[in-house]
Amino acid sequence: MKATLKYLAGIAGPSGYGSKTTAEQATRDFSNSSNSHLTAIITGATSGIGAETARVLAKRGVRIVIPARDLKKAEIVKKFIQKESPMAEIVLLEIDLSSFASIQRFCAEFLSLELPLHILINNAGKFSQKLEFSEDKIEMTFATNYLGHFLLTELLLEKMVETAKATGIQGRIVNVTSVVHNWVKRDQFRFCKLLNPKKYYNGTRAYAQSKLANILHAKEFSRQLKARNANVAINAVHPGIVKTGIIRDHKGFITDSLYFMASKLLKSTSQGAATTCYVALNPQTEGVSGKYFADCNESHCSVLANDETVAHKLWKGTRVLIHRRLLPPVN
Repeated sequence: MKATLKYLAGIAGPSGYGSKTTAEQATRDFSNSSNSHLTAIITGATSGIGAETARVLAKRGVRIVIPARDLKKAEIVKKFIQKESPMAEIVLLEIDLSSFASIQRFCAEFLSLELPLHILINNAGKFSQKLEFSEDKIEMTFATNYLGHFLLTELLLEKMVETAKATGIQGRIVNVTSVVHNWVKRDQFRFCKLLNPKKYYNGTRAYAQSKLANILHAKEFSRQLKARNANVAINAVHPGIVKTGIIRDHKGFITDSLYFMASKLLKSTSQGAATTCYVALNPQTEGVSGKYFADCNESHCSVLANDETVAHKLWKGTRVLIHRRLLPPVN
């Protein structure tokens, strides 16, 4: 009850920020000159909190790379941002996060630009009410929200390590997750079933499982980065319940009256983007890795999300899957 009242009142936590903090407020102490040499890739930046994250980081002087499936939408966002920040540098590249081949093409194209990479924000999210499969024959929500970002991070990691070493600036990876990861039970979280649920598909459960995987990815990857002394941090953030396309997709599972009441507790898009921007830019998060943030403060995730054995098993299974899919069999 105390936490709920604190959230509703927007009371600031130890960081000095709280649930009512906007993305601009969370980054207002950072001058354009100090961030003008930074480059950030932000997935899912053609709408919602991704677009707001791109807008605010661009306003702070960060070069923005927007991977997008729909380049026309991306172009609209680019023009909107540059109308406010005429000097903003924004690069648009095509990607389909549900496709391993498309992710490989994007990474090859980005790396060919020979730009540095300081920040990677794995923000894109998909919610499928009906069972769908990607071109790689993997359940669409899991393929997009988790596997796509896992592969993207893997393929860009060496560029981030290289950039951090050359500049002395710690690289930051942000996995955007959700509080709904708490809904996942241990016996439901089995890798083979996540790839192909077959029977009894439930869209809300699939979404929650993918968000749990995002946190486990951040925690396991953080341990591995520390083991190799890489100057790159990775954290997971819960943006809050924001009125975005994901929420509209969920609307079919709840009554109109409940949706109306819940909507009064939803964050604005700018409030929803605040924690991502805070973790991506704020000096307070320098050196912090493997943590879970909400309302611009470190927070607590589920027991399952903190299970190192589960995290390592998921990471290992994912690496094996991707290795098999990307390397053709030898005849």
